[in-house]
Order: sequence, then C-alpha cells, then structure tokens
Amino acid sequence: MSILVAPDSFKGTFPAADVCAHIAAGIRAAGAAAVQLPVADGGEGTFDVLVRGLDARPVRVRTVGPWGDDVEAVIALAPDGTAVVELAFASGLNLPSTGDRDPVRASTYGTGVMMAEAVRLGARRVLVAAGGSATTDGGAGAIAAIEERGGLDGAEVVVLSDVTTRFADAARVFGPQKGADPATVEVLTWRLNELADGFARELGRDPRPLERTGAAGGFSGGMWAKYGARLVSGADHVLDVLGFEAHAAASTAVVVGEGRLDSQTGQGKIIAAILARSGTTPVYAVVGSVHEDLGDYADHFAGVIVASDAKALVAAGSQVARIAGHALP
Repeated sequence: MSILVAPDSFKGTFPAADVCAHIAAGIRAAGAAAVQLPVADGGEGTFDVLVRGLDARPVRVRTVGPWGDDVEAVIALAPDGTAVVELAFASGLNLPSTGDRDPVRASTYGTGVMMAEAVRLGARRVLVAAGGSATTDGGAGAIAAIEERGGLDGAEVVVLSDVTTRFADAARVFGPQKGADPATVEVLTWRLNELADGFARELGRDPRPLERTGAAGGFSGGMWAKYGARLVSGADHVLDVLGFEAHAAASTAVVVGEGRLDSQTGQGKIIAAILARSGTTPVYAVVGSVHEDLGDYADHFAGVIVASDAKALVAAGSQVARIAGHALP
C-alpha cells in the first residue's frame, strides 16, 4: 500500500514540505509507504514546489520592494530554459518597509526587475507565481522595469494564479486586504481603467473582458496586454509539472491538506484540482480547521481529519494509513 501525500501549505503555520513530511512520517509509522509531493496553487509556496519539480537552480537578485525599499530576492532557472519568479518576493504584502505602506504607491517594479534578470540569464519562459501582492498597479511598475532593461527578448510569460477576477475588479475584490479604504478603492479602480484604456488604444489589447486578468492587482492583465502572457490556473500548472495523475494512479489513496477547509476550497484552489484529477483513487483531507460553511463539499473526501500541529499531523497520517488499509478489498 502506497499513499500519495500532496498538501498545500498551512498558511502562516507550516510550509507544504513540512506538512507533507509530518503526514508521511505518520503513514510510515503505521506500516505503509508514503510518496511526498507538496503542492501549491500559484500563491504561497509555489516557488519552492516548482523549484523541486523543475530541478531549478536558485539565483539571488537585488531588487526593490513595493514601496521602493531595497530587497534581496531569489529567482530560479531550470535546465529547460524556464525561470520561476514569485511576485511576493519583490511585490508582496508582507514585505517590510521603512516608509508609508500606501496601497496606491505600491508597485510591481521589483517583480519586473526579477523577470528582466531571468531573461538576461538566458530564460526563454518566465513563470510568475502571482499570489500575495501588495499592489494594484495593473502591472505598470513591472512593465516599466522590464522596458528599462531592454524588454523580454521574446521570452514567453506565464502567470500562475488561483483567482479568476477580472482586471477592473481587482481593486474592489483585493484592495481592502491591501489597506485600501473605499475612497482608495475608487482611485485604484479609476487607475486600472485608465491603464486598460491605454493598453487598448496603444496595443489593441484590452484586458478587462478576460478572466484572470485581475490577479495580483491587475499584474496578470498588464502582462497579457503588453507581452501576450498566458494566464493559467496555478493549481493545474503545478500538478502538470509534478506529473500528478501518474502518481495518483499508482497510489492506494491521496492525502491533501490546507490550513482551512471551507466553501471557497472548491473554487480554483489546489484541493479542487486534485479531486478533479485523482480518478478513482480515494482522497483524504488533513486540514488545520474546517469552517462551518463547508456543507456537503465534505462528501468529496473519503475522510476529513483536523490536525493543527506537528504531532497531530503525524497522528493524522497514521490514521489515514489505517483507514485506507481497511478499505482495501
């Protein structure tokens, strides 16, 4: 019996690799085999997952944060010419700043620096994990940084995200969590529309009608308009890179995990993608908590186990191994 362990991070508590290791330890303690395959959906932890999946080499880059502070970030370069960039490393909401954390001034310029550096180092495809941004600049800052450094020299841009929000809705949907009050949301929305008008006028490409163009405060829409970026589900792209279906087909059961299981889980997140791609292999959820609004979504799982610390995660792994073993014909 072999169990595939494929959790996302427990945001703010455990990275996906740690969750994976704890659950796998419990499975092995119960006498079963475990295959560790930490996952991500384009947000927190995507960089680490893709670096492992693509056998990429980390490279340190000097750049700037969303409010202009000096930042040392990291990109990764894979042997096939793919670069991995995590937007939050340079334009993230949780980065420190010595000045005012103004949501209007917050810029993706530093992410553009990382993208341009990846191309300078030979990347022919740039994957950008777009979660966790502090910005609502429509990608204008990143475009400025890229153009100042000579452009992308024909490299393909792929933006990974777990949201389908459209460009002009980015400020309304995400602005409040970035510190924008209602008046500021109006300003940011006006600016996004002005940018979209400019893209349409100068490039013939208006991002507003398209889903996923609002990711990272419209960064994805700016990348689509200026560079023809592909905007894709981060969850599905990660699972493709990791060869998830083959792993699931070879397993007795699959274990997924995230910090909280709720009604939003089925809307573009990694667990929903795993459920859709696991075939007939039963899926167990090990999660930090279960929200009361989960309802009948729980019926998608062979079992749901709540575990919020390392000891409980190990115990959950053992419990899954016992249940899955009893379920064998």
